[in-house]
Amino acid sequence: MMKKFAPLAIAVAALAAGGWYFSTTPTGAPGLTAISAEAQETADADLSLVEEMQMGDPEAEVTVVEYASFTCPHCRSFHDTVFDRLKADYIDAGKINFIYREVYFDRYGLWAGMIARCAGPDRYFPIVDMIYDRQSEWAAGEPQEIAENLRRLGRSAGLSDDQLEQCLTDADKAQAMVATYEQNAEADEIRSTPSFVIDGELHGNMSYEDFSALLDERLAASE
Repeated sequence: MMKKFAPLAIAVAALAAGGWYFSTTPTGAPGLTAISAEAQETADADLSLVEEMQMGDPEAEVTVVEYASFTCPHCRSFHDTVFDRLKADYIDAGKINFIYREVYFDRYGLWAGMIARCAGPDRYFPIVDMIYDRQSEWAAGEPQEIAENLRRLGRSAGLSDDQLEQCLTDADKAQAMVATYEQNAEADEIRSTPSFVIDGELHGNMSYEDFSALLDERLAASE
């Protein structure tokens, strides 16, 4: 069963009221600071701060958009069992344009997204792979433990403490990420993860065989 999330207005309100971002305590130790509802308002967010993450051929006839949460076990399973084959056969082969969009069920998924984006678009997908590969390691424990787990993951990806601090205390970026998530998910009527929008048509989670058959059909129709 795919993980369900609350109606978008409720989900975003929950992030606004109970969201968190990383901060540093006066002693320099890692800490957490609540984002107030006022600071987390998304209406005035600068969406230009959030880059669309994609791979493959942007001019391809077929576009696949994946909506996934870094804390969703079904999303991790998809990346473990389907994505590598999809990437080799369709993305790297230039047959499709693939876009990855983050879904935030909780503050931890938002934090992970901030880590993934910290090194820029060229290193985004390798860090995404690490986040999914180590999901069971970093996503367990109390908030402070998860915060440090993600910092540790960022360091192992080559990010410095200064880079991590700058990225993870960027409240404007966090606000824009939530607003972008809200806008995209509402437009595409996303209600569970992983979900896929293939040439504008919404699909749920599926096996590689089903995915491949659907893409082959779309590619044949575009010829």
